[in-house]
Amino acid sequence: MATQRYSVTPHPIETLLTWVKSGEIAIPEIQRPFVWDATKVRNLLDSLYNGYPVGYLIAWRNPTVRLKDGTTSSGKRILIDGQQRVTALMAALLGQEVIDKDYRTRRIRIAFNPLEQKFEVTNPAIQKDATWIADIAEVFSPEVGLIGVMDDYLARNPEADRKEISGILQRLWQITNNHVGVIELAEHLDIETVTEIFIRVNSTGAQLSQADFVMSKIAADERNGGNQLRKAIDYFCHLAVSPEAMPRIEKNDTEFVKSEYFQKMRWLSNVNDDLYDPSYTDMLRVAFTSEFGRGKLQDLVALLSGRNFETRDYEEEIAEASFERLKKGVFNFMSKTHFDRLTMILRSAGFVTSNLIRSKNAVNSAYIIYLRGRAEKMDAAELERLVRRWYVMSVLRGRYSGNAESSFDYDIRQIEMHGLAKYANAVIQSELSDDYWSALLPQQFNSSASTTPSFVAFKAAQAKLGDLGFLSRDITVRDLLLNRSDVHHVFPKNYLKGRGFTAARYNQVANFVIAQSEINISIGDKSPDVYFSELADQCSGGSQRYGGIADIDEMRANLETNCVPASVLNGSIPDYDDFLEERRTMMAEKIHLYFKSL
Repeated sequence: MATQRYSVTPHPIETLLTWVKSGEIAIPEIQRPFVWDATKVRNLLDSLYNGYPVGYLIAWRNPTVRLKDGTTSSGKRILIDGQQRVTALMAALLGQEVIDKDYRTRRIRIAFNPLEQKFEVTNPAIQKDATWIADIAEVFSPEVGLIGVMDDYLARNPEADRKEISGILQRLWQITNNHVGVIELAEHLDIETVTEIFIRVNSTGAQLSQADFVMSKIAADERNGGNQLRKAIDYFCHLAVSPEAMPRIEKNDTEFVKSEYFQKMRWLSNVNDDLYDPSYTDMLRVAFTSEFGRGKLQDLVALLSGRNFETRDYEEEIAEASFERLKKGVFNFMSKTHFDRLTMILRSAGFVTSNLIRSKNAVNSAYIIYLRGRAEKMDAAELERLVRRWYVMSVLRGRYSGNAESSFDYDIRQIEMHGLAKYANAVIQSELSDDYWSALLPQQFNSSASTTPSFVAFKAAQAKLGDLGFLSRDITVRDLLLNRSDVHHVFPKNYLKGRGFTAARYNQVANFVIAQSEINISIGDKSPDVYFSELADQCSGGSQRYGGIADIDEMRANLETNCVPASVLNGSIPDYDDFLEERRTMMAEKIHLYFKSL
């Protein structure tokens, strides 16, 4: 017989709101801040008033935990789906404030017109109109209540029929008697099963990540300071993107401002660096993996619940210890010293702008490697070199592009077993073998996607090696990447289009060079044999058409730096496909040279 995985029970809205107020149901605020606009709140109330279904709520009961004194504590319900709806009801019916996307605390006031039986978002015109009840929260308020609202309304609208208005307001007041189905998931279910049930039940098919469940678990555990920890993660990620939000947080969340978490992130108020803007998933991934030596976030949910993996029981001591370890991992992540050092290492590898950061998981892995190296007290210079090489290897090989979580878990367990330097260097040597440099990497340039990892690494290599831009005498690729540059087609795009080439052919990354805009514009659609001939003439006293290089040796050096065969200056313009083949090999050789310099 199959094990029952859930139960479905209808509950009055009033009961649900009571549970939330008492803490029986924990709203983990996965989607915090409140993301609904006021019109959605209005529509929800209109549906309830007219008896329309408003969907199910999904709750997942925490496991029963054995306390230190030997007694057990039955876990509270965590609201997995329906947070926005419940928060909207709390705001509109009970008058509770919400925090909006700008981290401002505000009221959502919904008005009701008994004569038209219509809901609207309160506005100044409605507030002046006697036919409207400007804030329905008054109906549900113990201080005012249904009778008080009705008497006030009839005083303002003496022509209204008392019996009719009384019946309509009674119907409004009884909204809280409407039932909503609560799907309660069994406490023994793992994250994968909970996720599958959520997707099957949720009409939108929205995905919940394992990080969402971790955030639920953290926020629901008030005993271990989970709400403050969840806020720390949320605020840090928000401030990393929008440091200008700092004054609003200081004004609106004075309790959090007093916490040790806030002091650890104050440095973000003066930061305008977008090289690495972590999400809460990134932050949890790095903090957990580096601190716990595990890579699967479902294990973190279990540990924060107090799971003893040997006895399969849930124990308070394990939950407490796990929260402390996670807190330490979060502090390490938020450290200005650590965060700055990571971004410095990435820049020192040539990844000088966020446009070159194509894989957040590769950055996360680099941060994990860095934090582990710090924990192992590795020499600073040796650690920086290892992080650079690991990151570039991860980018080139797409190490975290598939099942990233399994890769994280495998890597960190091997690091735990063999030590960081020994394992990481062995992986780098294996992944970037001689065969990779000579055979596989050139083939990776057979792509028309400018974001392909090999071309991104090529641009980073040019930035790291101090290469000059294509045909530039003084401007480096690094300068161009940091300011403004064009991706120039060596064989111009329109030139190739005119000869019947498709986009997949003329946009091959091996046809791309980084150039100043004015040089790109000057070349335009000219055929390669024309403009390379003019470049040769430019170095023999002719007019300066493209850039400022007038010396033939300097011109050859520039072409070779940009992996363009210098033979083109002699009129030896290869067939387009032969050119691509030769340039792919040259670009791979440059990246190999670059990697050795790391």
